[in-house]
Amino acid sequence: MRVTRNALLAGAFSISACVLLAACTSTTGGEASPAPATSDSTAPSSGAADPDVPKVTAPPLDAGKYTTDTCALVPQDVLGSLRYTDAGEFRPQGTSSDTAAGPSCGWTIHGEGMGLQVILGTGNREKGVGGLAGFYAAYRDGKLIKFLEPAPATEGYPTIYVDISDRRADGSCAIAVGVADDLAIDVQAEGYQGQDDSCGAATQAAAAAIKTLKGA
Repeated sequence: MRVTRNALLAGAFSISACVLLAACTSTTGGEASPAPATSDSTAPSSGAADPDVPKVTAPPLDAGKYTTDTCALVPQDVLGSLRYTDAGEFRPQGTSSDTAAGPSCGWTIHGEGMGLQVILGTGNREKGVGGLAGFYAAYRDGKLIKFLEPAPATEGYPTIYVDISDRRADGSCAIAVGVADDLAIDVQAEGYQGQDDSCGAATQAAAAAIKTLKGA
């Protein structure tokens, strides 16, 4: 995730996917060429043997349609209820630390220091560290992710709180929802007043994204 809150809230959304997501802990050198986002990875998940990793028991969701339009995952009426009125900033999957995890969309409330970001973990899936298993593996490693806690399921899909540390009381909340055993959606809310506000916003956006995928 982002190292300083100001970087995110300036509108650049420099929450580093490398810090939050497990793909960076498994890359030892060079840059892998991303496979097509809609293809299924055959590499084993790094956390597949971890009994603590919750399995996706609901029908797996296909997010391929949204790899080039990630902003469409959260409908405008939901964004409006969260007071995000400006268009989101789409960032395609790339090779930098901020984009390697997958495509994303970020929204800000200018002048209030609040931000929301949704990341599709297709890049992690392609590297064989996708889904919630990748987060658990990075947490077990302990170098980047130092906070992971089960969260209430989102629309029937397993969910965790995950971050570089537990910053929920400070108004920063990040959750990951497993929509398939090898694919997760990561939602991050920053600059809120406390845990209820930040996690409430992240959960509402995540639930909206899951509903969008169910209807795709």
